[in-house]
Formats: sequence, structure tokens, C-alpha cells
Amino acid sequence: MIENALNWLVGPANNFIWTYILIGLLLLIGIWFTFKTKFVQIRLFKEMFRLIFEKKDSNDGVSPFQAFTISAASRVGTGNVAGVALAIGIGGPGAVFWMWIIALIGMATAFVESTLAQVYKVKDGNTFRGGPAYYMQKALGFRKLGIAFAILLTLCFGFIFNAVQSNTISQSFMNVFGIPDWTIGLVLVLLTAIIIFGGVQRIVKVTQFIVPIMATFYLLIALFIVVMNISEVPAMFKLIFEHAFGIKEMVGGGIGAAMMQGVRRGLFSNEAGMGSVPNAAATANVSHPAKQGLVQSLGVFFDTIMICSATAFIILLAGLYDKGGQDGILLTQASMEVHVGAWAPYFIAIAIMFFAFSSIIGNYYYGETNIEFINAHKSWMIIYRVAVLAMVMFGAMAKVALIWDMADLFMGLMAVINLVVILLLGNVAFKVLEDFRMQRRAGLNPVFKAESIPGLKGAECWEDQKK
Repeated sequence: MIENALNWLVGPANNFIWTYILIGLLLLIGIWFTFKTKFVQIRLFKEMFRLIFEKKDSNDGVSPFQAFTISAASRVGTGNVAGVALAIGIGGPGAVFWMWIIALIGMATAFVESTLAQVYKVKDGNTFRGGPAYYMQKALGFRKLGIAFAILLTLCFGFIFNAVQSNTISQSFMNVFGIPDWTIGLVLVLLTAIIIFGGVQRIVKVTQFIVPIMATFYLLIALFIVVMNISEVPAMFKLIFEHAFGIKEMVGGGIGAAMMQGVRRGLFSNEAGMGSVPNAAATANVSHPAKQGLVQSLGVFFDTIMICSATAFIILLAGLYDKGGQDGILLTQASMEVHVGAWAPYFIAIAIMFFAFSSIIGNYYYGETNIEFINAHKSWMIIYRVAVLAMVMFGAMAKVALIWDMADLFMGLMAVINLVVILLLGNVAFKVLEDFRMQRRAGLNPVFKAESIPGLKGAECWEDQKK
């Protein structure tokens, strides 16, 4: 009864937001930021790799690489494995092209929102906190809007998205190992509790260990599959572009389906413009806000152009996407089995366990920093942690369709609010970027001062160089 009521509400709301508001907003704002930053995602691409391994200046906060792994932990999850399969299953191979497009222009959007998070971050003991809720209050003076966004993000990432992650783990392990969903749920709850009750430093230690290893191994497997099927690669790319722009798809409405699914799953995976990654970006201890903006821009490339493409290539080269009967993680497992044999489902199940579990940890942190924004009392944090664990258990035992639809709805609402806000604040990020570029051209290691931008308010972490 409750599930039917939720389906009745969630479906139409999703269609309205994604069809009439969000896709156009994402594309237009991403293109606007791309031009206003003079194609920052291309011009400073090499610089991003240099900055990701830069050391922090003091013991406060976390390093640029650690902040990157927190955000990557949330980004690199079910969207990269199950989400890509769903997009291809519903929207066809053309959805992959639109994933690439939303990622390339989303890199500029990610730069802007993460730079703003750095500019308006706050000191919290020996750590930093920040994100959209913080710059809504400090830059625009809209604390109530910040609270509304913080509640939405907490519900979205701490609860709904974590249910998506545990749901995918549960579905995968039941299919491969035959383990009951309630057993998987209990194990996930235990592991999650051990980490999240240890604070941000324990979260950092886990993510900086898991993320590089799991991503590298997954990419190597995908590279092996591509090399083994190298003769089919030109036909695969032809298939992607034909379905993205083909006459047949135009007549049948397939282009719209491909675009819709590509943008949805691309945004779910790389989170550019959604307002989630800035929460991780703000934790970094850097000498200039643009540095972490560039690092998080690279995160979009890493997530979608590399990891999502790896999954797409595995699926398309297997040729099972249009056979019917399988979608999501099951399609990815079946496709992998075509390439490497009977052990493939076990590999995917283990891979999704690490991908999705790291996302649970990253998602939890996003909610934590927003609970702090709303009310820093410890009792609220305890309630939040218990609720997160309950949602992890619920997700492991729920039906996949409703969970994904609810994730789309909450993601869409968050993105609309954040995109409008960063559009209003974009000039601050543009000026910060220009300050960074001027110092780099002068051969300096850029150091930001609040007074470098006349009239800048609310950037107390940058007012006296004490970070």
C-alpha cells in the first residue's frame, strides 16, 4: 500500500523535474560555466593532476588527495556499474554519449561549486566543513534555504542513496552467492557502524585505501576486455554515435530516451552540479580555493569518462544489452561472463561490494556535515547515524525500482536548488580562478587572500591566512 502510494507520487514528480527543468538547466549552466572559465576543464587539465598530490600546509583538515578520495568514494558506486547498465538497457547505446557530454561540461560546473565550497568553508576544530548550505548562508545570507538544502541532502545521500548502494550489494550477492538479503544487510550495518562512529579521520583512512585500489583493478579488467575485443571497438563507437543521433532513434523518440537516461545516470554517478561533492571539497587544506576546484573537476573525468565508460564498453562489447530479461547489476555480470568466463559474476559481486560500500561511507559524511550545519548538538549526530544504519538495512531488503526512482527525485530537487545558487555566485568562482591563473603565470605557488576580491564577505578562513 505504502509502496504503491510512493510510486504514484515519485513517478510523475521525476518526469516533470527531469523532462522540463533539470536536463536543460544542467546543459545550459554547464555550457555557461565552460565559456566563463574559458574552458577550464581543458586548459588546466594537466594542472589538475599536479594539484591532486600536493601536500597540505599544516595538520588541519585533510590533503587534496584525501578530499578527492572522500568525493570519489561517493561518486564511484552503483552508478558506475548498475547505473550505466540501466541507462544502456533503457536508453540504448546512445545514452553513453550523453553521459560523456554531461561529464565534459559538468567538469566546469564541478569546478565552480567546489571552489565556492572552499571560499566559504568554516573551521571546525582541526577540520574544515563547508558545502552548498554554507555558501547559501554566508554568501547569500539565506540560512533558511541552506537548512532546506541540508535536510534534502541528508535525506538524499544519508538515507536514499545509501539504500541504493546496499540494495545493489544485496541484489548482486544474492544472485551470485545465494546469501539472504537480511544477512547481507546486517553485515553492512556492522561494517558501516564501525567506520562512521570513528569520525572523519577514520572515513578518510578507509576511503583513501579502498578507492584507488578498487578503481585501478576495475579499469585494468576493462582494459583487458577492450584489448581482447579490439577488432570490435570501432563498431562499438559507431553504435554509440548512431544511437545518439540516428534517424531511426529520432523518429522513434529514442534520442530523447538516450539523452534522458545518459544525463540521469551520468549525474547520479559524477554528481556535478548536484551540490554533494562541495561538502568533500571544503575539507581540504589548500593554499588557494581554485586548487580543490580543479581537483574535484578531475573527479568528474575520473568517474564518468573512465569508470562509467569501462562498464559501458564491457556491456556493449558483450552484445547482451538488447536481449531483454536483465538490467542493472545483473546485465553487467552477464556481460562480464561473456568476456572472461564463469568467474565473472563473482568478480563483479566483489567489485560492487567495494564500490557501493565506499559510497555508503562517503554519502554518510555528506549528511554528517549538513547535520552539523543545521544543529551541531551531539544528540542529533547520534540520531542521524542510527537512521543511516536503518536505511542501509532497509535498502538491502527493498525493491530496486522504487529505490532508484526515489534517488532520481531527491537528486533532481537538490541539483535544481544548487544550480540556481551557483549560477548566482558564479562570478566569485570566476574571479578566484583568474587570481589563481595570474599567480601561476607569475611563477608562484598560488596563495589566496580574501582581499584579493573586493567586497568578498563570509570568507573568514582566507582573511588572515590562518587555515
